[in-house]
Amino acid sequence: MSRLREPIMKKTIQGVLTAIVTPFDASGEISPVRLRRQIRRQLEHDNGIFCNGTNGEFFVLTTDEKILVTETCVDEVSGAVPVVGHIGEISTAATIKLGKRLASIGVDAVSVITPYFVPLRQHELVYHYTAIADAVPVPVFLYNIPGRTGNTIEPATARKLAEHPNIVGIKDATGNFDRGCELIARGPEGFSVYSGDDPTACALILMGAQGNISVVANVAPRLMHEMCVAAAAGDVAKAKEIHFKLLALHRDLFCEANPIPVKWAVHQLGLMPNGIRLPLTTLSEASQPRVLAALRQAGLIA
Repeated sequence: MSRLREPIMKKTIQGVLTAIVTPFDASGEISPVRLRRQIRRQLEHDNGIFCNGTNGEFFVLTTDEKILVTETCVDEVSGAVPVVGHIGEISTAATIKLGKRLASIGVDAVSVITPYFVPLRQHELVYHYTAIADAVPVPVFLYNIPGRTGNTIEPATARKLAEHPNIVGIKDATGNFDRGCELIARGPEGFSVYSGDDPTACALILMGAQGNISVVANVAPRLMHEMCVAAAAGDVAKAKEIHFKLLALHRDLFCEANPIPVKWAVHQLGLMPNGIRLPLTTLSEASQPRVLAALRQAGLIA
């Protein structure tokens, strides 16, 4: 594999990419109207869009629904900000097929979790990601979320994969600050690191990460944007002030399995129905006061 040190992204991906939730209507169908409304809230603050991820409930969407979500995002954004589509499936072939389809729709890049259910060795992950990067005609981001998949991309494996000219970065959702710092410090020039963990995003950006793929931005798009901009500029005082304002959201939007709390919070803001698909169910009554208190602390509700 040859190293790529010339960027191939059509537009810079930096700052906040919102891991956009997928709104459902009362009948359980995707609501493109409400999805567009959510996207417009992000565009007001120049936040990019990350669709069909964990937050978007990719695991309960059909292929046709993933395509619908992607088409809606690309159309509504209309080139204003980057759109990254998640394409991770259990099999390499299925991932490639979906990646080619999303590329044809017009995403700026794709993101790929490790396969799940089957325990994989590191060299198998190298083969998997290399095949995808060879076949999919847009840049590829690794997506490391071992708490969900059961497979982790070790830092040495990420560095090896970074040699591929079409693998341009990694979303690290481990919440492990030391691991994120290692990826930044020892990664090759031009390989981008993005936090996939809101509680540690501010600190990781201060260490040199390019941005944050954010859950919290669904409810606080302006504050997350301002925090990440401040951190990227080295304005520690401002970044810290906003981070502390968001501290309860960073914690309590993960009090139950994601995306249960954030979808309930978006519903409380009046932006969409309280719809989530089985096997997930709505936020428990015991957790609701915590999320409401977090929204109040951030100044999002009275």
